[in-house]
Amino acid sequence: MGTSLTDIAQQLRDNNKKVQLLYAFNGTGKTRLSREFKSLVTPKVDGDTELEESEVVSKKILYYNAFTEDLFYWDNDLQNDTEPKLKIQPNSFTRWIFEEQGQDRNIISNFQQYTDEKLTPHFNEEYIKNEDGKKISVGAFTEIAFSYERGNDERSDNIKISKGEESNFVWCVFYSLLEQVIDVLNVVEQIDRETNQFDQLEYVFIDDPVSSLDDNHLIELAVNLAQLIKSSESNLKFIITTHNPLFYNVLHNEFKNGTFKKYLLKKNEDGEYELVTQSNDSPFSYHLFLKTEIEKAIEAGKLKKYHFNFIRNILEKTSTFLGYDNWGELLFKITNGNPRPYEARIINISSHSKHSGDEVAELSDDDERVLQYLLKEIKKTYQFK
Repeated sequence: MGTSLTDIAQQLRDNNKKVQLLYAFNGTGKTRLSREFKSLVTPKVDGDTELEESEVVSKKILYYNAFTEDLFYWDNDLQNDTEPKLKIQPNSFTRWIFEEQGQDRNIISNFQQYTDEKLTPHFNEEYIKNEDGKKISVGAFTEIAFSYERGNDERSDNIKISKGEESNFVWCVFYSLLEQVIDVLNVVEQIDRETNQFDQLEYVFIDDPVSSLDDNHLIELAVNLAQLIKSSESNLKFIITTHNPLFYNVLHNEFKNGTFKKYLLKKNEDGEYELVTQSNDSPFSYHLFLKTEIEKAIEAGKLKKYHFNFIRNILEKTSTFLGYDNWGELLFKITNGNPRPYEARIINISSHSKHSGDEVAELSDDDERVLQYLLKEIKKTYQFK
């Protein structure tokens, strides 16, 4: 029987575990769950401003999700087309990180570690600008420009970084905050702490920080995050959600003790949710889970376009395990060396839909036959049970 996201949030709150790890497909509701959890832990009261609602640190909870990135936005300098800048909405957490803690160098170092050592953020100093004939003061550390450092004191003009690089940058800001929070709370006596603003903090909720990383950097980030969490000596509790099976499994391998619990978050056909407890003695067999989901859809006559995405994921994970360069080589093998262009094309098209409506689109009879054929051949060739 399913339940609501509010009820799922309550379950997570009631569990007395230091770390809870949730796997869920994209679109299941992970980000909405983080909002529900925040509302449960720190209910909104009359008089709260929209700015207070957007804060990443909110008395009892620190959270990273898609809304965290909303604190950062681009000034594309459309008038001059020369100096695009990433600007920061006014908020207490970045002010504390930059102004009080001086974490800008650590953030730059972390960012370059996950992107490119020559791609460099530059933080502004306080300055005065003219806007509509008025002089306006712009605070320090409220704008970030990016450039490529070429050596010999040469740098490129300001560039607009990719969405993935921007996500990495925001994560590095959050991670620097998390390091500081854990360090502060590890001081047992409150009177000895350098700040008291985290004394009420109980939870850290992290939703998918790895959406744009390659596998090597993803593993590195997961290990670093796990080590940081394990260094926490306070009563702080951590909830981590992800749609990435590799990230999920790396964290599983890092947290092997009684303080850890892991789940699958599933959304049912009726729109309700289930939090399914997973065994802690083995990692998540992602490809087998996908296979089972496809088989259930076939049996129920409810195949959708997104099930081709499941097929692609099975091929990708299996090809990586077997040492192939790409999943197309597996497609070649399971079709006895004679894949039809249509098969590869429909897997690609259905796996990279730009419109959410396409994700649930009904399949034609031909599409269903292709999908069932591919699953049958994968199971036969690689002896999936």
